[in-house]
Amino acid sequence: MREITGRHVLIFTVMAFGIIIGVNLLLAVQAVRTFPGLEVKNTYVASQTFDADRAAQLALDWEVSADYSDGLLAVSVTKAGQPAPDVADLTALVGWATSTHDDVVPDFSRNNATFTAPLDLVPGNWNIRLQATASDGTEFKQRVILHVKASSAG
Repeated sequence: MREITGRHVLIFTVMAFGIIIGVNLLLAVQAVRTFPGLEVKNTYVASQTFDADRAAQLALDWEVSADYSDGLLAVSVTKAGQPAPDVADLTALVGWATSTHDDVVPDFSRNNATFTAPLDLVPGNWNIRLQATASDGTEFKQRVILHVKASSAG
């Protein structure tokens, strides 16, 4: 066995830290590329009407729930436990909680206050970024968390 010199220790240390730094850089790039974290393009502009928008949305008194079973996504909008009569339009972006890779915009059909769309979702934690418009033009935005279990996946 050869003697360990200062040169060997230096090479080993530089290689070890090089591997650690390389892995950290790779993970940081992957994290930013797969989930940019962008909710709004300009936070200052969004903040100017936030309180008024929030008050108008709360005045609608809508409650939203989502369910997924047998390849069908169902989003219900209710008001005081009854179907909300004033939902004029509803769109949604369905995607993983940690990635934008599999994001999809379902084509909803309306049945009273329930909007349904055929969709293939694998088991996991999904986010539904819902946007609806009331008949008076009030915008409604909400993120709905949907947990798809293996037995309900299509």
